[in-house]
Amino acid sequence: MSNLNNKKTSNINQSVTNGGRKKLLLMGRSGSGKSSMRSIIFSNYSAFDTRRLGATIDVEHSHLRFLGNMTLNLWDCGGQDVFMENYFQQQKDHIFQMVQVLIHVFDVESTEVLKDIEIFTRALTLLKKYSPDAKIFVLLHKMDLVQLDKRQELFQIMMSKLRDTSTAYGFPEIVGFPTSIWDESLYKAWSQIVCSLIPNMTQYQKNCKEIANIMECRELILFEKTTFLVVCSNEMKYNGDNNTAGLISQQQQQQHNGLDPKRFEKISNIMKNFKQSSVKMKSSSFKSLIMRNSGIYVCELTSNLMCFIVLKDPSQQEQLVLNNIKRIQKYFS
Repeated sequence: MSNLNNKKTSNINQSVTNGGRKKLLLMGRSGSGKSSMRSIIFSNYSAFDTRRLGATIDVEHSHLRFLGNMTLNLWDCGGQDVFMENYFQQQKDHIFQMVQVLIHVFDVESTEVLKDIEIFTRALTLLKKYSPDAKIFVLLHKMDLVQLDKRQELFQIMMSKLRDTSTAYGFPEIVGFPTSIWDESLYKAWSQIVCSLIPNMTQYQKNCKEIANIMECRELILFEKTTFLVVCSNEMKYNGDNNTAGLISQQQQQQHNGLDPKRFEKISNIMKNFKQSSVKMKSSSFKSLIMRNSGIYVCELTSNLMCFIVLKDPSQQEQLVLNNIKRIQKYFS
């Protein structure tokens, strides 16, 4: 492993440093699970804790700092019909102006699919008028209630319909995810949603790649400290023969490396639970976790970031690793 003292890597602050305020609309009909997922991701609730949540009344506003220089203004819009009509009639210019992202949640067990899609199209119509550059994400939620071998088929059918609908209303770049509060799928969805708003993501990715190479990491993952959402990552590439290395897909690459394609969201879920357990045990604020025999280091990188490092060589000197982690802090501050 190299010492980072003499290595040159760009500071994040040399890129765009003021992410500003980002308005996110969280919409969907009553009972679709909007507030439950918001509470799990942003308020450290467990899936079991969400059972005590009541219905959202009108709009609940959350102001969430993300990576220190970006504020997420999350508008959790109650889904009862009376509130929906109010959003679309009396409050439309207030609700739908200056929106960066719409996250629309669909309950896959809903018996009123046409009504669900109608609400979605009305939201798209107003977004096109007031926030035409908004990004659209749809979460097909409560997938745990669908038979396992039917989930992918249902997801594809619903996404095909929603993509056609969204395109017809002027938003062809819709992105969808199957989600459940009972597994790690929420973290994958929300990581991609939030990271789509980070203006200097390219610099994060570049620094992450350079540092992973310098520190000889099998993998380096950066998580936002509060939510444990993935910000970026870099993994060691498969060293196949020359005829193969350039042809394999990302999934094949991960299989060659022995990596689980769902590892990011699984790690997010595990670390969030570990953090919650530490709080319940009245431990001090979680700072680091070292698994020496495996060469795994989970450490606070900045006041906003945690790093998850897997070394190629677990026998590397622990103090050298920890010193290098301290030195890379300035590149993400």
